[in-house]
Amino acid sequence: MGLLEAHAALKGRKAIVVGGAHGIGRAISLALADAGIAVAACDFDEEAVAPLAEELAARGVQHLSMLADVRDEAALDAFFDKVEAAFGDADFLVNVAGGVKSLPFTETSREQNASEIRLNYGYILDAVRRVVPMIRKGGRGGSIISFTTIEAHRGAASYSVYAGAKAATTNFTRAIAVELAQEGIRVNTIAPDTTPSRTSFSSASPEFMEKYFALPEEARAAGMAMYIPQKEPPSQEDLANAVLMLVSDLTRSITGITLHVDGGTMASAGFIDWPFDHKWGPAPGVDTLAKLFT
Repeated sequence: MGLLEAHAALKGRKAIVVGGAHGIGRAISLALADAGIAVAACDFDEEAVAPLAEELAARGVQHLSMLADVRDEAALDAFFDKVEAAFGDADFLVNVAGGVKSLPFTETSREQNASEIRLNYGYILDAVRRVVPMIRKGGRGGSIISFTTIEAHRGAASYSVYAGAKAATTNFTRAIAVELAQEGIRVNTIAPDTTPSRTSFSSASPEFMEKYFALPEEARAAGMAMYIPQKEPPSQEDLANAVLMLVSDLTRSITGITLHVDGGTMASAGFIDWPFDHKWGPAPGVDTLAKLFT
């Protein structure tokens, strides 16, 4: 089966996108709709919910767009109740919602930690629990995709609770993938790194972001080029394309994996393209050190 045939086979299928009205989630919802898939999306961004409904309607697919914060268990249940009443069954679930603030662990509170765990892991358990019976009811098999992060695979200082929650999501995905494999339900994760998204921009302090965006654009681009082997971060469309691939029959034998959509940062694993020395390495070379500190 080729790419076009696989995507053509998606027409008429049904997808649920949690966190699907703004940023990366919006790009995913629209990409699924462009493939002819009915889309039900929820989001905590009230200003994004109604515009998404209009965009989905313009694509001529069955759709639902609803305000819901995944940290609120009752709100998430209400969303799934509404989807089940409208759609009946489902084929795909994409868990995009998540978030983090950079902060040393010893400066966090129990309440902050509980909220962060719910936002990056806890709601995913509830969403998967709700969608599996809907996929079984459809009888077509299906695909469940949860967004994790590169931080689930490295020691992310000042992101410790977030990294732990995302690591839990990653290993939960492996385990549930084995449980559901014989039913034709595939379960995978996508791990971005630096992306043009609200989550990335809001993770740092406002003071840092103010200073960052005060830098010339070429300086910001040079920083990305040092860190990312492909020299620029993946776009929202790149991440949406990864979702399209994982819901299509092109990946019908792929389950329990993490797909790193990061421009090569997971592969480089701490190697940086340092300036002045013109080479990759885990630490700066002599020329870089001399220019920075002498």
